[in-house]
Amino acid sequence: MSVQIQPQLVQLPVAQAASMPAADVLEAVGSGPDGLTEAEAARRLALGANVLEARRVSWPHVLVRQFASPLQALLVAAALLSFATGDQLNATIILAILLGSALLGFVNEYRAERTAADLHRRISHTVVVVRGGEERAVPVRELVPGDVIRIGLGNIVPADARVLEAAGLETDEAVLTGESAAVEKSEEPVAEGASLAELSDCLLMGTVVHAGAARAIVTATGPTTEFGLIAAGLAQGLPETTFQRGLKEFSLMLLWVGLALTAGILVINLLLARPFLDSALFSLAIAVGITPQLLPAVVSTSLAAGTRLLAQHGVLVKRLLAIEDLGNLDVLVTDKTGTLTEGRIGLEEVLPAAARADGAGRLSELALLCCEVDPAEPGASGEGQNPVDAALWEAFPELPAQLAGSRRLELRPFDHETCTMETVVTGLDRDAERVGEPRRILKGAPEAVLDRCDGVTDDDRARLDALFRRGARVVAVASGSGSSDGALLSLEGFLSFIDKPKEDAHVSLARLAELGVDVKIATGDNALVAEHVISVLGMPGGAVLTGAQIAAMDDGELASAAKGARVFARVSPKQKARIVTVLRRAHAVGFLGDGVNDALALNQADVGISVESATDVAKDAADVVLLKKDLGVLADGVVGGRRIFANTIKYLLMGTSSNFGNMFSAAAASAFLAFLPMLPGQILLNNLLYDTSQLAIPTDKVDQDQLRKPAHWDIRGIRRFMVTFGPISSLFDFGTFALMLGVFSAAPEEFRAGWFVESLATQTLIVFAIRTRRIPFFRSRASAALTASVLAIVAAGAVIPYTPFGALIGFRPLPLPFFLALAGMVVLYLVLVEAAKHFFYRAADARAAREQAAREAAPAAIPPAAVHASHGRVHRRAAPFVVHTGRPKVRRAPGHGVAAGRR
Repeated sequence: MSVQIQPQLVQLPVAQAASMPAADVLEAVGSGPDGLTEAEAARRLALGANVLEARRVSWPHVLVRQFASPLQALLVAAALLSFATGDQLNATIILAILLGSALLGFVNEYRAERTAADLHRRISHTVVVVRGGEERAVPVRELVPGDVIRIGLGNIVPADARVLEAAGLETDEAVLTGESAAVEKSEEPVAEGASLAELSDCLLMGTVVHAGAARAIVTATGPTTEFGLIAAGLAQGLPETTFQRGLKEFSLMLLWVGLALTAGILVINLLLARPFLDSALFSLAIAVGITPQLLPAVVSTSLAAGTRLLAQHGVLVKRLLAIEDLGNLDVLVTDKTGTLTEGRIGLEEVLPAAARADGAGRLSELALLCCEVDPAEPGASGEGQNPVDAALWEAFPELPAQLAGSRRLELRPFDHETCTMETVVTGLDRDAERVGEPRRILKGAPEAVLDRCDGVTDDDRARLDALFRRGARVVAVASGSGSSDGALLSLEGFLSFIDKPKEDAHVSLARLAELGVDVKIATGDNALVAEHVISVLGMPGGAVLTGAQIAAMDDGELASAAKGARVFARVSPKQKARIVTVLRRAHAVGFLGDGVNDALALNQADVGISVESATDVAKDAADVVLLKKDLGVLADGVVGGRRIFANTIKYLLMGTSSNFGNMFSAAAASAFLAFLPMLPGQILLNNLLYDTSQLAIPTDKVDQDQLRKPAHWDIRGIRRFMVTFGPISSLFDFGTFALMLGVFSAAPEEFRAGWFVESLATQTLIVFAIRTRRIPFFRSRASAALTASVLAIVAAGAVIPYTPFGALIGFRPLPLPFFLALAGMVVLYLVLVEAAKHFFYRAADARAAREQAAREAAPAAIPPAAVHASHGRVHRRAAPFVVHTGRPKVRRAPGHGVAAGRR
C-alpha cells in the first residue's frame, strides 16, 4: 500500500541562505529571477500564509475570564458549600444568577473582541512582488517562499529574504539585534556561521528599510522566520494601558470595601448566634453585591459600540482601549503636509543662481538628472517617484528625450541625515573642456546644499528667503566636477514647489480649539514655510523652535519652551519624539504622522495617530488609523472618545454609589433585625437586574459640556461620589425598613420583597439624575434605549414578588398601598439627589480649579508615581476626573521628504 505524502512549503533558513550565492538560493526555493508563476504561488499559499498569529479571539478564553473575579470565586465556593450542607435551593439560585451574569458578560465581551479584530483586519499592508516576470502589489499575508520582492524606504520587511540587488540599502534591525545603528546591505554572500547581526546580504522580517531600495528573494515566511521564532516564545499578553490601570485601581478599591463589609457583617451575625452558613453566604453576597457585576460587559459594549461608530466616521481603532486616550487629548502635534495643506505639490518656479542668470534650462536638466529614476533610461517615467521628483517629471515632459545622451555613473539615494541626494553623470556638460566630462550633481534641502557650495551671494540668500516667506517648498541644486567628491560645488539655483492650505482646514482647527485641543506643527520644513501656513489658516501665534535650537536645550528648557511654541521646524525623528515626551509631562498628547521618521514620536505619544496611506512602520506604530488625512475626521474621533468614556464613567458612578448604599443598608439592618434583610440569592438577583438595565448606557446621549474638555480617571473622585450619594440611598432604605415593619408589620418574606422592589426602583431610576449635571428630563434627556431598559427592569422587579419565581426565591406579594409610598419615596429621592448634585459638583469644580492652578505653577516634571509602562510607552497619570467633564496612494521612494519640505 502506497503512502501519500503531503506537499510541504519550501522554507530556507535565512542563516543558511546568507552563505549561498544568489543563484543557488533561487534554485533552493524553486524560483528564478522572474519570480513564481501565479499558479505556483497559489499552491504554496495554500500550504501556509505569511502570518504570525496574534492573540486569537477565543471564546473559551473570554468565557473563563468572566469568572476571574476573586469575589465571584468565593461565592462559587460558598454555593458549593451550600450544596454540601443540603441547602440546594439557595445554592442553585446563586449559581444560576452567576451563570446568567457571566453569559451576559461573555456575549458582550466576545462581540467586542470580534469587533476589534475585524477593524484591525481592515488595516492591511501590501508588498510589490514579481510574478511571471511582471510586478504587482499583493497583500503581505499572500507572500510565499520563492517570491521575488521589491522594497524601499519606509517598508517593513515582510518576510526573511536574500538580497538579489541593492541600491544604497540600509535597514534598522534593532527589533531583532538590539543594534540602534542602521545596517548596510548588499548582495554579496557572507561566511558560514555568521551571527544574525552579520547577515549583511539578508533582510529580516519585522525590520525597517532605513534607506535605499532592494530586490530580494523570499526564503522563509510566517512562524519560520527569525522574527516568528522569537515571537513564538513570547507571552501573548498586552501591556497594561491607562484605561486598564484605572479599572484595576477601581476594582481594588471596591475589593477592600467589600472585604471590610463582609468581615463586619459576618462578625455581627455570629455574635447574634445566627447559623454560620447563612451568615457566611449573606456576607459574601454583600461583598459581591457592591461590585458592578457587569462592569466588563458594559465597558466592552461601550468601547465596541464606539469603535463601530468611529469606523463609520473614518477612524479605525487598532487598540480598543486607545479610545479613552483619544478622548483625553488636549495637545495634538501634527505635520502640516496633507493635514493642513492639500498634500499635492507642483513646480512653481525655476530660479537660477545669481551667477547663472540665464541658466533656467540647465537647472531643470540637472534637477531631473538627480532623480532616482535615470531619465536617460528607455521607458523611464515619473510614476512611483517621490512627490518632488514626480512634479519635476510632470513639469518637464520633453526633457527626458533631450537627455538621452547622458549616462549615470553613480547614485547616492536621498538620506534623511544629510537631507540630500547625489549623482554623477557624463555626456551632459557642453561647456566643459571635453564633452562628456563627469559632473557631480547635489540636490536637497537648501541649507544642506548651500553648506557644500562656494560663491553663494547675498542675492542668492535673499531669493531663498523670499521663496520661503511666500510658503514655497524649496529644493536647491548644485554641481561640480565629477571627481571632486566632498569638494565645494557651485550653486545652480532653486526650484520652488507649492502646496496650498486646505480650504476646510480652518474649520477643522476651529473644531479642535472648541474641544480644548491645542494644535502644534512639527515639520521638516523651514520655519518660514510653516509660519506662512499658520498665518494663512489663522492659527494662534506662538514661538517657532528649530531643530538646532532644540538640540541645544536640556529637557527642562525644552518643556518650558514647547509650552508656548506653535511650530517645530527642521526637526529630526528623534527630536519629534523628544518634543512629544516633554509635552506629555503636563498634557495628554496625540501625534499625527505618516512617515517612517514619525514612528518614534507615534510610539511616545499618549495616542499615536496615522493614516491609511501612511508607510507600514507608521501604521504599525499608531493606535488609531484615519481613513482620511483630515483634522475634521480626527475631531470626530476625539468627540467619540469622550462620549464613550463619559458613558462608561456614568455606569461606574451610578453602580458604585447605589450598590454601596444598598450594601451599607444591609449591613446595618443585619445588626438589629432578627432575620437576614435579604437572602444572598435575592441580593445577587437585585444586582443582576440593575446591571442589566445599564447595558443600554453605551447608547446614551452625552451633554455637550461634557464633550468640550477631556475627562480622566480619578479614583478619589469616584470614591467621594460613592460615599456622598450612597448614604442618601441608605436613608430611603431605612425608610422602607420602617414602613415595612411599622406600618405593614411585614413578615421576613414580605419585608425582603418590599426592600427588593424599593432598592431596585431607586437605584435604577436614579440613572436619570446622575447621568447629567443638568436638570433631568427637562434640560437633558436619556436615550430611548436607556429609558426603555430602566423602566422595563423596574416593572419586572415590581412583578417578581407576585410570580411563582418570586415565591421560589423567598418573596411574598406586597400590599398595594406599598407602591403609593414607593412612588412618593422615589420622587423625594430624586429631589434630594438633585440638591446633593449641586453642592457636590460645586465643590468638585473648586477642587479641580485649585489642582489646575497648582499644576500650572509647578515645574514640568513627571512624578515617579505617575509613570508606568504601557503599550511601549510611559503614560502620564490623568488629571482629576470631573463628571462634566484625495489622491491615490503614492509610495514614497527615497527622495526629498525633507528637502522638499515633507517631513
